[in-house]
Amino acid sequence: MPSVQYGNKTIEYTVQPKEGLKSHYISVEKDSGVVLKGSPITVEKEHALILKKARWILDKLELVEAINYDVIVTGSRMQYLGRKYYVEVLINEELDAISIDFNESKFKVSLPHVLNNQEALELAFENFFREKAIDKITPRLKKWSKKTGLEFNELKIRKLDKRWGSCTPTNNIIINIEAIKLPYSLIDYLIVHELVHTKVKSHSKEFWAELSKHIEHWKELDERMYGMKL
Repeated sequence: MPSVQYGNKTIEYTVQPKEGLKSHYISVEKDSGVVLKGSPITVEKEHALILKKARWILDKLELVEAINYDVIVTGSRMQYLGRKYYVEVLINEELDAISIDFNESKFKVSLPHVLNNQEALELAFENFFREKAIDKITPRLKKWSKKTGLEFNELKIRKLDKRWGSCTPTNNIIINIEAIKLPYSLIDYLIVHELVHTKVKSHSKEFWAELSKHIEHWKELDERMYGMKL
C-alpha cells in the first residue's frame, strides 16, 4: 500500500482509478481508509495531493477510529446535506417523545431516558430526514421541472435499498430518503436524472444525450454518485 510521511505521521492510502473525472477526490471511511479517486497520475502527484490534504485526512482518520457511526450517541456524527454534523444527546424527563433540533452546526437530540435506545433514535432521525427531504427536495424538483421542461406526476420520498431514485411508468418520481444526506449538487443531479426518465425510460444513448442538455458535467456527478454509500 502506498504511503506518504507528514511530520511524524505516516498516511497510507489506496488508489481507485476513475477515468474521465476532471478532479481528484480523497475519501476517508471506516472500512476503506484513505482512498484517492480520479484519473491515473504519477506517484509523485499522488503524494502531492495527499500531502495537500494531510491535516484534514489525519483529523478524519482520528474521528473514524473514535466514533462508531452505527451508534447514535453524544459525539457521533450524522450526515446531512453533504456534511457530517456533531450529535448531542440530552436527557429531559419532561419530554414524552424525541425532539431533534438542527442549528446549522449540530444536532441537539432531547429525549426521556426511556427512549434513549438505538431503535427509537434511528426512527426519530428517519422521520426527521423524511420531513427535511420533503421540505427541501420538493421545491428543487419543481424548479428543475420548470427549467428543463420535463414534467412529472408526483414526488414520493421512500426508503430504497439499492438505488437513489426511480421514475415510474406514470412519471411518479421516487427519491430515496437517504438523498437528503447528499450535497445539493448531487441532489440536483439525482433530480434531473429522474426527470429525464420521464422522457426516456432506459439508460440509452438518447437518455444520456438528453441529460447532457441540462447538466453538462453529468459524468463527473454520476461518478460521485456511484462512489457514495447507500
